[in-house]
Amino acid sequence: MVHACEVCGKAFLRPGALRIHLLTHTGERPFECPECGKTFTQSGSLQVHQRTHTGERPFECLVCGKKFSQSGGLQIHQRIHTGEKAFECLACGKRCTTSSNLKKHERTHTGEKPHECTVCERKFADIAQLKSHLRCHTGGGEKPFECSVCNKKFRTGVCLRSHLRTHTGEKPFECNECDKKFVTSDSLAKHLRTHTGEKSLECTECSKRFRHESGLRTHLTVHTGEKPHACTLCKRKFAQRGSLKNHLVTHTGERPFECTVCDKTFARSCDLQVHLRVHTGEQHYKHKCSECDRKFQTTSNLRRHIRTHTGEKPF
Repeated sequence: MVHACEVCGKAFLRPGALRIHLLTHTGERPFECPECGKTFTQSGSLQVHQRTHTGERPFECLVCGKKFSQSGGLQIHQRIHTGEKAFECLACGKRCTTSSNLKKHERTHTGEKPHECTVCERKFADIAQLKSHLRCHTGGGEKPFECSVCNKKFRTGVCLRSHLRTHTGEKPFECNECDKKFVTSDSLAKHLRTHTGEKSLECTECSKRFRHESGLRTHLTVHTGEKPHACTLCKRKFAQRGSLKNHLVTHTGERPFECTVCDKTFARSCDLQVHLRVHTGEQHYKHKCSECDRKFQTTSNLRRHIRTHTGEKPF
């Protein structure tokens, strides 16, 4: 006999299942935790919750002995031993052990950041990143995690583990396209876009798309006119940190880049690369204007040309 819900028509084989389902319509939560007052629709859910108070972990892994409060947690853990990765990304084919890990991974393609800080409105792709960020607002300057090698301190264990790789040289995140390895998963995610060509971040002003947040932030200064990087010697301001670094050598006179053919020196590596074409005879016009397709040998020449389209005055 089939038992149908009179509200939505959903059918159940057992009357008990129907009774539990009806609570989703009534909002009734009759099972209350005596410790904290939290309520639940099912007694089973209450029992699982109470383990957070008692510390009980009745589900044990037969391989390594690790214990869990829920059977689902044990099932997910066992995939570490079996190597099973049942959840596949449709964008790049990467496989994950859990649906939640797949959702996190998919955000590297979509650029989605669903977790927003209520204090400063900054957004994050991962809830753990948001929790770590919130300490900037609530936790003072507390950094309880200390590196045993150099004594540098960190707010989270995750940050400490990433930092330790600078000492060990470990790069556990490998690109399955070119085998290049990275210290952090974020660095790998950024690198993967060089293979896919994906540009998931869009400028809200002109719809131009970018692979990385840093590229989008730099581009936005074209619209805002913001130049946050100021020279401390002459107060000239720049939209990009790299432009400021290039400018500083005009004050120091430093020319660290030397031509191995004629010993001529240059302030910037890009100027040396352009100069080398004098010796090689190469004519390399790789910098292309997105407005009219005209090409230039250097980025500086391209930037000057772009101002003929934007009307921007550099000073």
